Amino acid sequence: MKRILNFILLTFFAALFVSCVSNETKTQEEHHAGAVKPTSSTGNFGAIITEENALAVAELPGMLVETDSVTVKLTGNIASVCQMSGCWVDLDLGNGETVHVTFEDDAFVLPKDAAGKVAVIEGIATREELSVDYLKHLAEDDGKTQEEIDAITEPSMEYTFVASGVIIK
Repeated sequence: MKRILNFILLTFFAALFVSCVSNETKTQEEHHAGAVKPTSSTGNFGAIITEENALAVAELPGMLVETDSVTVKLTGNIASVCQMSGCWVDLDLGNGETVHVTFEDDAFVLPKDAAGKVAVIEGIATREELSVDYLKHLAEDDGKTQEEIDAITEPSMEYTFVASGVIIK
């Protein structure tokens, strides 16, 4: 009788574990399921924007000295791209820092091979504190090693940007 009870409990917990893992994966896929997938590695993504009046991304820190956020159009080099789905990119500020760019309402993603290309982004820029958990999530998405992920132990002040439209040249 005890063996049967142990077998039933073991089966129940195994099924529960498998369903939790499956739901987590499905949720991640569903999160970007409605996003417009790229059909090209260059061009317009999201809202149609132009390159006209785009400022160099290196000017962003000066824009956020006296305000919490700014609506702006910037251009810069893509330093890295989310390798899970293209759901974020980092633009190089040229001083060892980056601007973390996500996309308005998760409505679109960028090509995973966009690193090294020049982008024009339009949207809202801020400087905010990113939590340790979020930084670890970003490191996972970027394909970092477990050692690199475990080394993240403190939150970080980062430039962030929610883009409504992107041009990749």
